[in-house]
Amino acid sequence: MFERFLDMLNPTVVASLVAAAVAVLAWPVNDLLNRRRARELRFERVNDVQRALLAEIRAHVVSLEMQRMESDEAEALIRQLREGRYLHLSPTEANDRIYAAIINDVHVLPYWVIDPVVTYYRQIAVMTSMARDVQHQIETNPVRAAEMFRDYLELTDAARDSGQEAMRRLIASIVGGEAAARELIEREEENARRRILSTLPDELAGLRDRLDRRSW
Repeated sequence: MFERFLDMLNPTVVASLVAAAVAVLAWPVNDLLNRRRARELRFERVNDVQRALLAEIRAHVVSLEMQRMESDEAEALIRQLREGRYLHLSPTEANDRIYAAIINDVHVLPYWVIDPVVTYYRQIAVMTSMARDVQHQIETNPVRAAEMFRDYLELTDAARDSGQEAMRRLIASIVGGEAAARELIEREEENARRRILSTLPDELAGLRDRLDRRSW
């Protein structure tokens, strides 16, 4: 029996067995390599998207910084609107072409950058819409246009702050990954808690004062 088995092990049979064994062992190895390559490609894709968004947000935040107004200058423009004098606001100033191109794939971004990025672009969209509304109200209702313009300026400040936060998150994510992003988030949350604790007494005092005046 054993001799018959040895006779069956001719070169052709041995080659077939070896080929079958190699094929069986190669499948999990190939699967592992394919998964690793897919992870690398996904990492490169996510990194490219983050860098593109960072460049787009940075360019617009710089623009918002250049548009920053002093309070007296802003009040002068608001008075100008109330008087019915024309003021041009460009509704197409928002720079969101890259975000619009990847919006359907925004879920591929790390979770720690999705919220600030989406918040920033949402505020930019609201700014664009409000700029159009101000332009429409200038001729028919200048007082309303002036109040809307005041809201527009406040929204501009909020968008600038959101853009800076999104930039910090993106830079931390690109340079240091999740660990750096988590450290940044914890540091920002701690700073926010300290600001709240330092300003809360004055805010409560101001609220009580306003309530007291209303009661009188």
